[in-house]
Amino acid sequence: MNALIGPGQTDPLEAESALYQSGEKLRNLFELSPLGMVLTDMQGNYVQFNEAFRHIFGYTTEELKAFDGEALTPQKYEAEDVRHLKILLRTGRYGPYEKQYLRKDGSFVDVRLNGMRITPGDGNDYIWSIVEDMGGCKPAESDQPLASAAPVGIMITDADRHILKVNKAFVDDSGFSAEEVLGQTPHLFRSGRHDADFYTAMWEGIDRTGSWQGEIWDRRKNGTVYNKWVTITAVKSEDGVITHYVSTHFNTSESKAAEDEIRHLAFYDALTKLPNRRLLLDRLQRAMVASTRSGRAGALLFIDLDHFKTLNDTLGHDMGDLLLQQVAERLQACLRETDTVARLGGDEFVIMQEDLSDSPEEAVAQARTLGEKALACFDQPFLLDKSEYFSTPSIGVAMFQDHHASVSELLKRADLAMYQAKASGRNTLRFFDPAMQSIVNARVVLEADLRRALQDQEFRLFYQPQMHADGRMTGAEALVRWQHPKRGLVSPSEFIAMTEDTGQILPLGQWVLETACQQLAAWARAPATAGLHMSVNISARQFYHPDFVQLVLSTLECTGANPSRLTLELTESLLLSGFDDIVTQMRSLRARGICFSLDDFGTGYSSLACLKRLPLDQLKIDQSFVRDILTDSNDAAIAKTILALGRNLGMSVIAEGVETKSQLDFLIDSGCSAYQGYFCSPPLSAPDIELFAAMNCY
Repeated sequence: MNALIGPGQTDPLEAESALYQSGEKLRNLFELSPLGMVLTDMQGNYVQFNEAFRHIFGYTTEELKAFDGEALTPQKYEAEDVRHLKILLRTGRYGPYEKQYLRKDGSFVDVRLNGMRITPGDGNDYIWSIVEDMGGCKPAESDQPLASAAPVGIMITDADRHILKVNKAFVDDSGFSAEEVLGQTPHLFRSGRHDADFYTAMWEGIDRTGSWQGEIWDRRKNGTVYNKWVTITAVKSEDGVITHYVSTHFNTSESKAAEDEIRHLAFYDALTKLPNRRLLLDRLQRAMVASTRSGRAGALLFIDLDHFKTLNDTLGHDMGDLLLQQVAERLQACLRETDTVARLGGDEFVIMQEDLSDSPEEAVAQARTLGEKALACFDQPFLLDKSEYFSTPSIGVAMFQDHHASVSELLKRADLAMYQAKASGRNTLRFFDPAMQSIVNARVVLEADLRRALQDQEFRLFYQPQMHADGRMTGAEALVRWQHPKRGLVSPSEFIAMTEDTGQILPLGQWVLETACQQLAAWARAPATAGLHMSVNISARQFYHPDFVQLVLSTLECTGANPSRLTLELTESLLLSGFDDIVTQMRSLRARGICFSLDDFGTGYSSLACLKRLPLDQLKIDQSFVRDILTDSNDAAIAKTILALGRNLGMSVIAEGVETKSQLDFLIDSGCSAYQGYFCSPPLSAPDIELFAAMNCY
């Protein structure tokens, strides 16, 4: 009939879409079934067919798409085709009935046809047909062997449903031998998962239409229950009396397991096993609806790991994955059963709290409690390949209660609050405030301006003199400033952190190094500045770049700067991880004469064990200790300790941020012979630094 065989005209992609919309079970059966299956439109054009269907006829896919069913069907079946097409249009089903088709090799193949009309929801109707090759299991010819090698189980019963034949696939799947099932009824395999009404409806359908297909749970001989897709067809004699029932049994347990795995992959993160973005959004939508109905509040906590990019860059993504897995475990451990923690991607996690208090103040307190528990999860070190690693989170919180904000808007608010936590020093918790939006908008503008500034060369280097206690200028620290076309000179405190976050620090840092080295080479040619040293700040991201050593050496070679007069200033955050690699790189550069200074010493992560292994030449007392050195005994004690430590380790010590003569006098009395700060001079342009040097070099 034309509805089964005809010229193919439909786009296969549309076919796939229609097929998916027709349901998971039909789709899996279509893809995996050893029975021939074909989907056509109502005019008989192919939409899709499976491999088993193609194999029955022996044609290639391209040949079948041009196949003319009427030309290859004996004329004696034409009336029967028309009759079943009318039945299909009237009842939505057709068959079962048998006919022949001409194979490619010239032989005829006997097939049994069953079909149904389906409407998947795309506005069109389709015909779903099952085509059984009757060559091996036609009951009317009982002396023929029963398709013993068929991968699908086959069972034939008499009209009273007593089993007459089963094939090897059926025996292997059920665990019963052929002798154990012959003469029995299919009741032998009942699992208990279907009630009597299920089987009554099934057999009534077979008696009414001649066939049935669907999912059945059966029980094997060993007692295990398994799922299968069963097609039962009634075989009638010429006078219309049922003589046999033929059923095919396709074990779908593996395909269902695969479906479960696919479903898990669709809704859960493969690395951490947490719900992913898709599942979170679904749960969040439901939670917001429930909150509106109940009046009870909920909270969304957006968690981002601090310096995670640095970990990946230094220790590798394997270590980053280990950290993410351990973070997921710790976050899960601090939640209530009703809370959800999900991984959005990268190092971003989200916790959703439901059913909080209907009092906004109490709900905020409850959310804060959970946020503080999440922060506390990071107090203990993580174990990465037998090494301890400390990580901290920045957490933003957005509340929801009886309002009409969208899911995406709520996520955006929590994200904004998280960035506010980062701006507040990281390792902290912040709640969403509408004023944050203006901050984020400004951040977006700033990021775009920075990219343009790099292209338009808007950055400038200034140099802050470094002095000896006797008043001589010994060198200068290169400090970058941004000459903004509208805002004027912009302090690095406003843009350096963003260049770190966006990766723009790499091209900017290289420009600073090259410009400073060019200036150092120029100083060497003037008597007043020939003996000066140049200090250049190096960010962690620059230092962890795989070509950092070569970049520094190439820069020195290109500019002609003297390596022994270049000091690279490193911050303590650099020592977070990859310590052995850090030492190796420092030694490679130090062997070429380059000096190293540890900037902001005492504010971060330094330990004495690390300090004695690092090939450092200088420690720098941070300005936060110098500022209150005359009024805060702790700051004074720390400064003196750093000076003593430097002497004992054979390192020089320089104090930064010296703004008054009293501060300088205290430092000199404590043994500090080098300093920089506004008491001596603010950062100067290159021409001004040369004038300053001429007056202070003697």
